[in-house]
Amino acid sequence: MENQQAVVTGTPPVVTEGLDNKLDLRKKARPHEMLIQGFLFFSGAVSILTSIAIVIVLGNEALLFFQTPTWAEVRDETDAIVSLSAEITEDTTSLPLAENKGQFLKAGQKIRLDNEIMQIVAVEGDVLTVERGLEDTTKVAHQPQTHIRLEGDNISLVEFLTGTSWQPHIGEFGVLALVSATLTISFIAMFVALPLGVGVAIYLSEYASEGSRNKIKPILEILAGVPTVVYGYFALTFITPILQGILGKETLGIYNMLSAGIVMGIMILPTVASMSEDALRAVPRALREASYGLGSTKLETSTKVVLPAGISGVVAAFILGMSRAVGETMIVAIAAGARPFFSFNPFEAAETMTGHIARISTGDLPRTTIDYNSLFAIGLTLFLVTLVLNIISRQVSTWLREEYD
Repeated sequence: MENQQAVVTGTPPVVTEGLDNKLDLRKKARPHEMLIQGFLFFSGAVSILTSIAIVIVLGNEALLFFQTPTWAEVRDETDAIVSLSAEITEDTTSLPLAENKGQFLKAGQKIRLDNEIMQIVAVEGDVLTVERGLEDTTKVAHQPQTHIRLEGDNISLVEFLTGTSWQPHIGEFGVLALVSATLTISFIAMFVALPLGVGVAIYLSEYASEGSRNKIKPILEILAGVPTVVYGYFALTFITPILQGILGKETLGIYNMLSAGIVMGIMILPTVASMSEDALRAVPRALREASYGLGSTKLETSTKVVLPAGISGVVAAFILGMSRAVGETMIVAIAAGARPFFSFNPFEAAETMTGHIARISTGDLPRTTIDYNSLFAIGLTLFLVTLVLNIISRQVSTWLREEYD
């Protein structure tokens, strides 16, 4: 009777000490849930550890780049490269130079022919007496016209980050020559992808029927499955001739940043459109109905109510697409050119960070050279650029995010 009264009044029932069936509130073991939880923890740990390992490897190799002396080609007063005038064998210690070229070298300097490092013992006219095979390099024969490179100072971080000339053969390693092309092409790509992507997203979320949306969206996402090398040749053989017909061949060369940026924008269009469309569809239906109730048209509702409400997702899509464009390789390697050149002019040819990495990271590049170590310094710079973009994306999305009850 006392428990029945507790139920009626809403107060907790009184548990009699003599009850045989007591509630067991202890946590029961669920092996399958523990297994799933362990797998999820393992997946997250692998992702975090992989990211840390990438940073460590890039950092260690990039540090070697800044600790390695530069080797610049020796040039005379006419800017001609000083080189061997005759073939030498692996045992030769006298290096013959062209006439009047010995004056540009001095005893005690370290020089390099191909991958072999030597030290000049004496200079007699145009003949160098050298000590060969220094720093564990191998003594090999060298052919006539082999360029002589002179050891220089180590590369400073300030020079690397602020220099605008990337010419390893003369010891100049200014990464801005590669960063400028990377950012120029990426901004061109976003100038193409953002308006088209947002337009497609508004149509799919506000105008298209469910049947049309289910057909159009998979077709749009097919663009994401096209190999990037195909996009590169599409830019080189199709887009560039069209642009040359409009702008003139004297204005736009075969290799240029404009065509590469346009095609890259087409490539990242599915990413921007899909993420933006998901953000717009997440806007509560009540906002649309309220806008219609006030007499707004579908276009006014889409552009003045739905789009501002989902702007955080659109901005996130923009910055993610920017990160995708910064890291793209094959399009820029094929269509943008292979000349490191500091320029923001889209009509010119220039090489990006990823294009440069793809061009020089061949199988015959020795590990001990500064060119090899420079790959990791560029890769670390690229990693930091994309990391900054992702951090900005999260901060902007948090700042612009709308919350609805």
